[in-house]
Amino acid sequence: MHHRSDVALEFRAKSGTFAWQALLAAIALASAASVAAAPLKVGFVYVGPASDGGWSYQHNLGRLALEREFGSKIETTYVENVPESADAERVIRQLAAKGYTLIFTTSFGYMEPTLKVAKLFPQVHFEHATGYKTAANVVTYEAQFYEGAYLLGVLAGKMTKSNTLGYVASFPISEVIRNIDAFTLGARSVNPKIRTKVVWADTWYDPGKERQAAEALIAQGADILCQNTDSPAVVQVAEEKGIHAFGWDSDMAKFGPHAQLTANTENWNGYYIGEVNKVLAGTWTGERRTHWGIKEGTVELTPLSKAVPADVAGIYEAKKSALMAGALLPFAGPIKDNGGTLKVPAGSSVPADALVSINWFVDGVDGTIPK
Repeated sequence: MHHRSDVALEFRAKSGTFAWQALLAAIALASAASVAAAPLKVGFVYVGPASDGGWSYQHNLGRLALEREFGSKIETTYVENVPESADAERVIRQLAAKGYTLIFTTSFGYMEPTLKVAKLFPQVHFEHATGYKTAANVVTYEAQFYEGAYLLGVLAGKMTKSNTLGYVASFPISEVIRNIDAFTLGARSVNPKIRTKVVWADTWYDPGKERQAAEALIAQGADILCQNTDSPAVVQVAEEKGIHAFGWDSDMAKFGPHAQLTANTENWNGYYIGEVNKVLAGTWTGERRTHWGIKEGTVELTPLSKAVPADVAGIYEAKKSALMAGALLPFAGPIKDNGGTLKVPAGSSVPADALVSINWFVDGVDGTIPK
């Protein structure tokens, strides 16, 4: 039997417990609400400046598209001018440590650093552009840029007067080799006499080196230039010398209004929006490889210059339509390498897996691939 004072004490004790429990519950709810409201942190790593007018610029447009699409649901950042070295691993690790749980590393040389950091942060989603290695929390993605390169070649093959085309190349990796090959295959599909000369700049972004390479090609007789580098320097040289060139990664017409015939560009918006949606919905998975091209809208060619004659434009448009429909495969046989060996017999084409690791020049490309 309780005395009245005991009952009062017990009531007060229970009331205090209830109040404490209610307070804890309120804190837990507030904490859960703040977690739910916490934006997804998305990080980007660029090999050049975001303002390079080429590759990194296009990826940054994709980042800005994410901000427009998702607003306060996400928070984005980028680190630019990151060398493909131990610096890359440090930058990627710092982003993961700062709570960025979706990280896009946008250059080929970031492949191994991305994989290393991914092992340390298994809960973070990593996406590597242009690589070929995946992991449980790493996917790769790239544009089938060789489709656009083939079409540039078609224009170059029809419009060259010297039958010598020039190509400013960055590094002797498969991504670049297949673009040079596709460009040459496109040109030779309409003009079997053409030769493609290649000068290696050994950089993705160095306007001075790119300019020197372009000038060297013109000195060798090239009257149309293509590139696999990131600045508009090649188009600027073409403009100065009164010859034609192609924008690469971004529309470079403002740097060469008379020189640029079209530009082979990427639109990453759809891909980036799709991947963020997957993370937000909890459906993101690793071990994936995505290759999107003209059909998917990732590879976009800018409107043709008025300098392109109507008959040439007609050939170009017909080939573009066939490519989009899957009726034209840029790497369909017969294809010989530039040493005369049959690499792809008639009736077959280079499979996608082999294109990822292609390491030979097609017939029509002068020179050898540096080791």
